Amino acid sequence: METILSSPSLSPLFNPKPSSPKTLLSPSLQPNSKSLLLTKPITSSLKKQSVPSLKTSLPIPKDWFSYAQQGLAALALSLALNFCPLLPGGNALASEFDVLNEGPPKDSYVVDDAGVLSRVTKSDIKRLMSELEYKKNFHINFITVRKLTSKADAFEYADQVLERWYPSVEEGNNKGIVVLVTSQKEGAVTGGPAFVQAVGETILDATVSENLPVLATEEKYNEAIFSSAKRLVAAIDGLPDPGGPKLNENKRESNFKTKEETDEKRGQFSLVVGGLLVIAFVVPMAQYYAYVSRK
Repeated sequence: METILSSPSLSPLFNPKPSSPKTLLSPSLQPNSKSLLLTKPITSSLKKQSVPSLKTSLPIPKDWFSYAQQGLAALALSLALNFCPLLPGGNALASEFDVLNEGPPKDSYVVDDAGVLSRVTKSDIKRLMSELEYKKNFHINFITVRKLTSKADAFEYADQVLERWYPSVEEGNNKGIVVLVTSQKEGAVTGGPAFVQAVGETILDATVSENLPVLATEEKYNEAIFSSAKRLVAAIDGLPDPGGPKLNENKRESNFKTKEETDEKRGQFSLVVGGLLVIAFVVPMAQYYAYVSRK
């Protein structure tokens, strides 16, 4: 009797197929509704245990605000990397130091760190300096920088470049350095003993005081560099000095009148006002007198 009761009660759990009518003795011995309800809590408890495991392993943003926070964080990180690059040593190197560390140019005679010279000017400088070096064995480098932070003026920086690029007297004897600072609108020319003697103090001073500052003030940087090169080459070749540009002193016209002009205008204005007053009083009186005399 015990075996007959146990087999029908366990058949719904472990055997999904329905039992044949032969094994069922009577309706009273079949599993009741309470035994069937016991299977539902088991399946629901399994589902509840599986859901939290998925939530803990895969964190998903709940709303659009989380996506916005992630996007803003990525944007801030990219901007910080682009505009605040990390440099070795933690200090920002200015362009003037880059020029010093890179050394003299190998393929040309120009270091345009300020980015103000055209290809035509660079090509003309290279052609002119190549001929000078071939004929007279003098080498001149032209440098443009935007701003100086380490030195007081262009002369000190030019001397520093000459000493850094050509440490010994033998290396820098026939070398020349021309520096143009675009923000300060000034320039300098320096070189070794042989270069200074070949050019002459007069042409050096004239180039520094005329060609470089005057044309730089007008933002004609290409003309400032090329005219300086032609003037130095002419001096080394012993040719006549082509001269430099003259400073255009543009006098601004004042909007205020001088004392003489004011007095002259005041006299004319007085005559006009007096004439209008005479016309305003005399004409009505004459008309009134004519009207009364008729009566």
